[in-house]
Order: sequence, then structure tokens, then C-alpha cells
Amino acid sequence: MFIAMNRFKVAKESTKDFEDIWLSRQSNLHELDGFVEFHMLRGPEHEDHVLYASHTVWRSKAEFEAWTKSDQFRASHARANTSERKPTYLGHPNFEGFEVFQHITAEHAVAAE
Repeated sequence: MFIAMNRFKVAKESTKDFEDIWLSRQSNLHELDGFVEFHMLRGPEHEDHVLYASHTVWRSKAEFEAWTKSDQFRASHARANTSERKPTYLGHPNFEGFEVFQHITAEHAVAAE
């Protein structure tokens, strides 16, 4: 299992716009082999921004990497912070990728594959 995360520092005055962009965008993740689930997380508020993180779970790192080379990836990211609208986040998103070595569910512990 592989978890891909992007952290966004969103200007406080732009949080509604940022959330509206994510809630209204079309997702094609379900079309990709290996996609498990997606979460957009709202985190702590700081002096000049609110921290957000996208959290995507994949069956494997290879399937995540295939997503990043796909037409669906290009389509999903084509309208990110563009000149067509006021930027909502500060700087660039910070990507972090994690390979899962332990997975515990409500049912029982599962060894990572």
C-alpha cells in the first residue's frame, strides 16, 4: 500500500475558495487501477494560513506512479492555481509519499504487502 499526500498552506481569506475548487472539481481517480480512496483534510489554523492535505491511498507505489503519468492526472491538475483565478494557497504544495509497512483496521491488524 502507498499513501500520497500533498500539503497546502491556504491563505486564511481563501479557504472557502480553496474548498469550493476541490468540491467542484471532477475526479477521475476511480478510473485508475490501484486507487483505494481519497481524503481532503483541513488542518490547524496558523497566523497567516490554514493547513490542508490531500491524502490518496493506492494499492502500490507503482500504481500511484502510473497515475502521475496518466491522462486523468493531467486533466485533474490542468486547472490548479491558474492565472484564470486568484491563487488560494501560499507557495507550492509539499508532496510526501509513504509506503505502508503496517496496516491496522477496526477488524484486526494486517501485515503490509
